[in-house]
Amino acid sequence: MKPPMHPYAVAALAIVLPGMGQVANRQPMRGLVFLFFMLLLGAITAKTAAPGVSVIGRYAGGLFIYALSLFDAYRLARLRFETWRRV
Repeated sequence: MKPPMHPYAVAALAIVLPGMGQVANRQPMRGLVFLFFMLLLGAITAKTAAPGVSVIGRYAGGLFIYALSLFDAYRLARLRFETWRRV
């Protein structure tokens, strides 16, 4: 049985390329869904933000989904890695 990627490697991949942490965890559709909602909520908050809002505030919806996707990718990678290690 092939070992899963180390959770730290999955987290690093997810930081650099949004949605790729889920792909590394063998869940490509989940990665696409995270990427879609990241872009969608980023665009919505960019359109509805006031003119004087900072860049972080302007794309807060997309950044929130990005943070959720990082946590999700690491959590699932950690679970898969520990399960593989104990078997």
